[in-house]
Amino acid sequence: MFLAILAIVAIVAGVLSVDAIRRHVEEEADLRTDAAFYRAPDPLPAGEPGEVIRVEEIASAPLGSTAWRFLYHSRDLDGEDVPVSAIVIVPDAPPPADGRTVVAWGHPTTGAAVTCAPSLDLDPFQLMEGVHEFLLEGYAVVATDYPGLGVAAASSYLLGIPESNSVLDAVRAARAIPETRIGDEFVLWGHSQGGQAVLFAAERAAQYAPELDLLGVAVAAPAADLTELMSDDIIDVSGVTIASYAIPAYQAAYADRYSPAELAAILTPAGASATPEMAALCLLSENARIHAIADPLIGRFVTSDPATTEPWRTLLEENSAGGSPIEVPVFVGQGLADRLVRPEATEDYVELLCTQGADVRFLRYTDVDHGFAAYAALPDMLTWLSTVTAGAKPPSDCR
Repeated sequence: MFLAILAIVAIVAGVLSVDAIRRHVEEEADLRTDAAFYRAPDPLPAGEPGEVIRVEEIASAPLGSTAWRFLYHSRDLDGEDVPVSAIVIVPDAPPPADGRTVVAWGHPTTGAAVTCAPSLDLDPFQLMEGVHEFLLEGYAVVATDYPGLGVAAASSYLLGIPESNSVLDAVRAARAIPETRIGDEFVLWGHSQGGQAVLFAAERAAQYAPELDLLGVAVAAPAADLTELMSDDIIDVSGVTIASYAIPAYQAAYADRYSPAELAAILTPAGASATPEMAALCLLSENARIHAIADPLIGRFVTSDPATTEPWRTLLEENSAGGSPIEVPVFVGQGLADRLVRPEATEDYVELLCTQGADVRFLRYTDVDHGFAAYAALPDMLTWLSTVTAGAKPPSDCR
């Protein structure tokens, strides 16, 4: 019996090793085609939100799944057509008769430059928090890059409306790929910046995408209140980095309301000089360069707190979640060792949700920092997810 078990283990290990080699070879092949695939047609032909522009299968999908990358139409802050890139992955198991339920994942900050798109990574599935667990449970997973990442367009960094449009339109586009066999039910799941994106999507789904059936929204350490986020973080390297990504994005998005100089006025001369270079760097792959620029600017990047200085106070409030009630169940996970999205900020947001009548499952995780918040929350989120997708009402921590 013991020898038989060893033989089975060896066979499984061999299969996984061969699959790892296969995936690496295919990932390298995908990289060689990225430039052509992500180049949107110019001029961009007209298309409805969620209409697919281009799609191709990803050969490096994990064992037991099939995936596609695609470009699709979405809308920016002004309602103008914008091309966006995304990935959808589905399990190879047969779908339900009414189609697969999809988890729409909002990714945390990777940067604001076009090259920082998660789908451009060598392994684009590696950072999808919970993807393997979702696939095992039979869900499809859709992951947008957000406007400005992957496909050349204006950055949407921390802009709630274009981010949320791209999340919802990615679900529409994924459903339009016949092989995905996705139904009309979906759940939103986001971490950090992705938390802001999916919370805005939850607030706006019924109006923006009424043909879709939103079952619930789950977030981990969400960037829900940007005024608290900026006020808390502007005194450290995280705040300097976030602001350097946000300022150019807001200058472009709000050019009809404020001149670039008005929005840049909050920067010190050193901050203004450093911002364009930092905005071009990706958080994960160029972190050392970011620190080299940002560390000397801590405490002298801005002239005042953006959360209390106009016009930034107004714009941060406009892009904070909570402007409209969320009518579906909400799951919130928060690490108590988080120094980027502080526990107090998430508690304040949950209190707001409760006052708006939402059903909120709010769980805190001791000794968990910002980077691991989604992974710490995942087991509880999966339990919550099985409840909402079964049509039952999950427990609420609102008093």
